[in-house]
Amino acid sequence: MKPLSLLAFAGAALAATSHGLGHKGSLRKQNNRPLALDVDPSTLYPAHNLSVPIDHFHNESIYEPHSNASFPLRYWFDASHYKKGGPVFVLESGETSGEDRLPYLQKGLIAQLAQETNGIAVILEHRYYGTSIPTSDLSTKSLRFLTTEQALADVAYFSEHIKFPGLENQSVTAHDVPYIAYGGSYAGAFVAFLRVVYPNLFFGAISSSGVTAAIIDYWQYYEPIRHHAPQDCVQTNLQFTQLIDNLLPQSGEFKKFKALFGLEDLTYANDFASLLSEPLGAWQNRNWDPANDDPTFFAFCGNITSDRLIYNSTASKANEAKKLVSAAGYKNESTQLTTRLLNFVGWLNDTTIWPCLGEGESADSCFSAHNVTSYQQDDISQDWRLWDYQVCTEWGFYQTGSGTPKNELPMVSRSIDIDYLSLSCKYAFNITTPPDVQRVNKYGGFDIDYPRLAIIGGQADPWREATPLADGATPRKNTNDRPFVEIAGAVHHWDENGLFPNETTPTLPPAPVASAQKFEHAFIKEWLKEWKKHPSPAQQTTFN
Repeated sequence: MKPLSLLAFAGAALAATSHGLGHKGSLRKQNNRPLALDVDPSTLYPAHNLSVPIDHFHNESIYEPHSNASFPLRYWFDASHYKKGGPVFVLESGETSGEDRLPYLQKGLIAQLAQETNGIAVILEHRYYGTSIPTSDLSTKSLRFLTTEQALADVAYFSEHIKFPGLENQSVTAHDVPYIAYGGSYAGAFVAFLRVVYPNLFFGAISSSGVTAAIIDYWQYYEPIRHHAPQDCVQTNLQFTQLIDNLLPQSGEFKKFKALFGLEDLTYANDFASLLSEPLGAWQNRNWDPANDDPTFFAFCGNITSDRLIYNSTASKANEAKKLVSAAGYKNESTQLTTRLLNFVGWLNDTTIWPCLGEGESADSCFSAHNVTSYQQDDISQDWRLWDYQVCTEWGFYQTGSGTPKNELPMVSRSIDIDYLSLSCKYAFNITTPPDVQRVNKYGGFDIDYPRLAIIGGQADPWREATPLADGATPRKNTNDRPFVEIAGAVHHWDENGLFPNETTPTLPPAPVASAQKFEHAFIKEWLKEWKKHPSPAQQTTFN
């Protein structure tokens, strides 16, 4: 059984990107939007591969034993708008299969930019993800080549050596045409680093929701939810969290609390607390396009803020629930909070608990992160190991409750701490030391800055506090040369996806997203004017 991954970068939860995509010729109508023809992008953009070195750094001991072999780095491209000398827009796929990003070749930002500038739009897969796998297994030893700097070198190599099929008669490398990178989330940080490390190859980069500052204890993940989610929902969630933390020292009462959810056999308290916090992770999967939106968070809120008992199956638990609410210290609010708690019990059972327990699995096999043996498989199919390994070695981002300041109620239980969230580091990779975040923070962290490096982000993004838009980061001006844009109300890289012209409505994309994309179109065109003035890599470096 695949182990419960505690470290999954929720920003890579891309299932929503394929919603609404059907077979060739299918039609859809979504929320009264105009009909649009959606063609399965895999039928439009065949996959290609470029042979790339496994090991770009033979002088660094962390990669020993070194390798002289190569592996196939997968990519897709659309040159239907290309005219000789036009730019190449490289969208980095980040910590997922590049196939998940294919819709952006149809109607995402890079598709828009390529069309407007007679450029080529490319989706480039990250080493070890999808089919771009350089090793025969995913053992800890084999994963030694899974580092940010090796992946950056892959992209640099691609930009210098690529010969796009059908364009073999002309040079379309970074030495002859402008290359501009785009990425969102981890990939957003990645392209920012790319601009800093390889400025003579990448003429510009757009870092969207780019987590350029690696942080070990990233308790701030939940703070934008605290401030931007419906406040009745936030306050009820805070009360639920207090129920967990206040009952935890009362072993008998805490066991009854677990039994309320049908989880009396779940051994570890932190597993129980983690399961109850899962709905908050759906906040970042929201999207302005209803076809790509995950409605889970607001379904959660709708249930836990209702003062009407929604699930008849929980009515028999009312007296026990009220006693537990009172034992946790909420005597005055016991009636309202009891009903809301029972609604949470019913909703979580329907959506998460029973779908697993109903299959005959035990509570621990379904929801525990403490099962050592479940981490031991390392064959090529165990792709859950990939981002976990990157987190354990370089990135951190443990989304704890324990890190919340003592004078503030935590959004998730304080029992969710670094020791718990790093269990996979110990059990899967035998890593017991903290991640070396300096390996990525050396590129600039919050202060990363370079000409033609755009910083774009969402005001309500849970990853905002790991980007240059963070409250504690140095304020910046927004200019064409160094764009710096916070999209009002937006969550996670909301500028990345787009609509077909006949899908666009007066309300979609929403004005803040449309404005950000319009500005991106404008400053890209200004950047390309600079290329025409200084078209050689040497001159680019000089006038930076």
